Amino acid sequence: MKKPPIIWLNVFVFSITFLFAAIAVPYRAFTHGFDATEITAAIICFIYCGMSITAGYHRLWSHRTYQAHWSLRLIYALGGAFALQNSALHWSSDHRIHHKHVDKNHVDPYSAKMGFWHSHIGWMLRDHQPAKYNDYNNVRDLQKDAIVVWQHKHYLLLTILMNFGVPILFGLWHGDMINSLLLLGFLRLVLSHHTTFFINSLAHIWGKQTYTDKNTARDNGVLAFFTFGEGYHNYHHIFENDYRNGIRWWHFDPTKWLIKGCEHLKLTSKLRVTPEVKIEKARLSMILLRSQQKLAAHPDAEQLLERLQHEYDELIHKINEFYAVRKALIATKRDQLMADVENSEVMAQYQEIKRRLAEQQRSWQNMVEKLA
Repeated sequence: MKKPPIIWLNVFVFSITFLFAAIAVPYRAFTHGFDATEITAAIICFIYCGMSITAGYHRLWSHRTYQAHWSLRLIYALGGAFALQNSALHWSSDHRIHHKHVDKNHVDPYSAKMGFWHSHIGWMLRDHQPAKYNDYNNVRDLQKDAIVVWQHKHYLLLTILMNFGVPILFGLWHGDMINSLLLLGFLRLVLSHHTTFFINSLAHIWGKQTYTDKNTARDNGVLAFFTFGEGYHNYHHIFENDYRNGIRWWHFDPTKWLIKGCEHLKLTSKLRVTPEVKIEKARLSMILLRSQQKLAAHPDAEQLLERLQHEYDELIHKINEFYAVRKALIATKRDQLMADVENSEVMAQYQEIKRRLAEQQRSWQNMVEKLA
């Protein structure tokens, strides 16, 4: 097949910025040096760009996992222009296509099945889908957001103002224009680009399929550290409407913390969360699948598979029971005084079912460990 035409502007931008970051920045560091204020400013700008993409472009606009005050949306819009990753409208359109057609080559804009290079940056270097630049039917909801429309209309001007204006203003204030342009300009931009691009590439190659194997997305705590929480990508692809990517307290997900923190400031609202029972069932279904695959070649496979399925069915039954009673308990707490609830029949039932669930979880875990 004939290769799509090269987008020379993108090739030029990615090449020039990378060369400055890889050559000019180290050379300047050895010959002149960077002080703590400059390094701190570059880190702040990098975080601002990254969080504008993850909290704004991704979790707010692409997936509508929460609602945000106009002032926060404006901050995201400016940060997105600073990150130089196209307008929020276009970025969200691409990303919704990615989720709808994940891993389908030539439909998914950055299909991981077309290789690391394509999913990381190659998809932006050639005009693979020219029609998509004129079709935003899948983001009609975003076209009702005045800030999204304003940013899309003035995107080129905003990128110039942010990517040149911020480094120049800092350089004038701090007194070293070259250092500012290199750190806050080139290095910050390259880091913003490639850490985001890793979610399209590495996060579909490296890590665990914790909740689903229906697509290539992986959970990876290392990537989460460098991408503001986006590395828990397997979870995200099965539960894309959740404002969290890292759902455990120990998961590094600063984007989640930002969104939740802004809720206390009345800047975000209607945060969407996946029911815990759905998450647990998805996780257990993957453990069951892997265990079944391990048993396939076992001499007593039929007997062991039957026992494994029985343990799984029992566990799912008790999980359904547990969450149903917990839901009833929460409803009771809303209607009664706490003292009454603690002594109620619902609480006694809840404690008993919780005990039985714990026993079944231990039984399931013991069997899975024996098969490991």
